[in-house]
Amino acid sequence: MKRFSSAIAGGVAGTAVMSLLLLLLEVETRSALEIFYVIARFIGTPDDPAVGFALFSVAGTVAWPLLFLALEPYLPRGPDPAARGVVFASILWLPFVITGRGDIGGPLLVFFGAYTLFAHWAYGFTLGAVYGRLFRRA
Repeated sequence: MKRFSSAIAGGVAGTAVMSLLLLLLEVETRSALEIFYVIARFIGTPDDPAVGFALFSVAGTVAWPLLFLALEPYLPRGPDPAARGVVFASILWLPFVITGRGDIGGPLLVFFGAYTLFAHWAYGFTLGAVYGRLFRRA
């Protein structure tokens, strides 16, 4: 499989993993975080969770995988694409957690930060692992 399609497949797999983790977060917090509101707030439309969901889907399956393709040779932790994916996802997490936390504070903010970092690592690992596996076969 070619690099581009391998990265998109990795993005689809990573987005599926991250979606499951974020769904578990919503269930565990009884929707106190409203993650798609958080994503919508990230781009400046805080009252539209449909925009948040659309952004999450497009960014996770297309935009971030293409950016990963461009940056992957320069990321540390190589040559393993899965390890580089974790580094890449950590870079994505930082602006997300800073701008998306909204009004939450205290222990919930610590939980939000730790859990979303874990979810981003799972996304990056899956993105890189699927990309690396499919691209090697080509």
